[in-house]
Amino acid sequence: MTRQMTGAKMVVQALKDQGVDVVFGYPGGAVLPIYDEIFLQNDIRHVLVRHEQGAVHAAEGYARSTGKPGVVLVTSGPGATNAVTGLTDALLDSIPIVVLTGQVPTFMIGSDAFQEADTVGITRSCTKHNWLVKDTDKLAGTIHEGFHVAKSGRPGPVLIDIPKDVQFASGKYVEPQKIEISHYQPQIKGDMAEIEELVEAIENAKKPIFYTGGGVINSGPAASQLLRELADATGFPVTSTLMGLGAYPASGKGWLGMLGMHGLYEANMAMHDCDLMINVGARFDDRITGRIDAFSPKSKKAHIDIDPSSINKVIRVDIPIVGDVGHVLEDVLKVWKSRGRKTNREALQAWWKQIDGWKAIDCLKFKQEGQTIKPQYALQRLEELTKGMDRYVCTEVGQHQMWAAQYLGFEDPNRWMTSGGLGTMGYGLPASVGIQMAHPDALVINVAGEASWLMNMQEMGTAVQFRLPVKQFILNNERLGMVRQWQELLHGERYSQSWSEALPDFVKLAEAFGCKGICVSDPADLDDAIMEMLEYDGPVIFDCLVEKHENCFPMIPSGEPHNKMLLGEASTKDAIGSSGAVLV
Repeated sequence: MTRQMTGAKMVVQALKDQGVDVVFGYPGGAVLPIYDEIFLQNDIRHVLVRHEQGAVHAAEGYARSTGKPGVVLVTSGPGATNAVTGLTDALLDSIPIVVLTGQVPTFMIGSDAFQEADTVGITRSCTKHNWLVKDTDKLAGTIHEGFHVAKSGRPGPVLIDIPKDVQFASGKYVEPQKIEISHYQPQIKGDMAEIEELVEAIENAKKPIFYTGGGVINSGPAASQLLRELADATGFPVTSTLMGLGAYPASGKGWLGMLGMHGLYEANMAMHDCDLMINVGARFDDRITGRIDAFSPKSKKAHIDIDPSSINKVIRVDIPIVGDVGHVLEDVLKVWKSRGRKTNREALQAWWKQIDGWKAIDCLKFKQEGQTIKPQYALQRLEELTKGMDRYVCTEVGQHQMWAAQYLGFEDPNRWMTSGGLGTMGYGLPASVGIQMAHPDALVINVAGEASWLMNMQEMGTAVQFRLPVKQFILNNERLGMVRQWQELLHGERYSQSWSEALPDFVKLAEAFGCKGICVSDPADLDDAIMEMLEYDGPVIFDCLVEKHENCFPMIPSGEPHNKMLLGEASTKDAIGSSGAVLV
């Protein structure tokens, strides 16, 4: 039997039918009917953020840590436009979120009414798909379709713009199982001929490598498990993009660490010298490839991706396989096992011997000396004191982000959340709020830089209001660290606007928000301060004063191929007897 209800009630019912348990949002005139319906129910919890950008990043953190779509509800005009950065962030990192925006009544659209904006037009380029719903009868079906599109294929953000009169009007509610979604059915299974070609390449490869990305994690836990089984059974080395950390365990025997601009020396060198590169759910981002014409020039390249537009977009590949990572890896394993589990073992031993030589350079080596905390040391101690805990880590964007990726180890998928494609400063604090909402009993740490953290510092109020014990681990160098590093290395040490002036006292700021503040500057006090942060049952702002001019190495300089890296002083001294950052 068809149910009649108002559009506002439809929205809430549709969210319930989609299994939504939390919504991140900020009310305004154009969504008050929906907020009224939220008030009248208890199944969905609403988290009042302090800024709409924060709402979207919180939804991203929720989505990444659970695998379920994050949901956002904001008003028209500035509410919708404030969400644009988060939408773009989610699009580039393939994060499933559903953003519901209010709109002026249908009869006022185009009249420059109060808080009117062309939301669909503005967000067309930063969503996977968007809708303006002018008919209440179509509202429920559109919401259900929005969830399907956000989750299916390569995940991403969708937006549904709902005029206020549509929320007040009555219409027919349609349940999820009754809507037609046949027009969007991404290819799941890979072509078997291409899979057999890949298996044959696996059997014959002398210098293979698995190059893994966020697509492995987006495919679900089974895909990560299949990757581990295939990598360990073949004995092939594994590297990962920033977005793919945790798909293969950091303690795994095949793990080479992260690759790319600030990736490990051994990972980048193995990628350059390999003869078979198996790209699993990555997109040949420019931060990985370096100079394209010099990228792994002698390798046969296979690319597994559910998004056909990603294949041959940047790098031409020899074996293109369109399909869901989990399904394709399952078929690759089956075919490889059925053909006798063959690899070129003698060549693999020689390959690993070469890789071990690159590892011996110890590209992450640093020296903790004197009375100033090195940022690498701070993260090394954080890793040691939290390893094995039920831990989720997110970051802001900058040097601290790269150090976190280098020095923190992840054994499981969905435990590492960061802004990769867009590089959004201000992502981490609201993301930690979303993660903690999804995992109330877990340890959630946001590794931050002081400049990036200030971008969305207002969300500390959200953490305090909802009693979310998020730990804000700020590496405070009083600089825009990555900008300063580039200016030192590439712009003749002309430090244009990369000093942070007039920073707040973070301990007093924490007290003003009603949470705990801790400040540490002496390496001897670091462990005790970290333990104090971990043991405190509530949100903490941890101000770790670190070396101001420390650089993040390894680093592929702009315009160089990915096998030409700057290494830090500690590594280069031991490796080649020189001092200072050296291009190797």
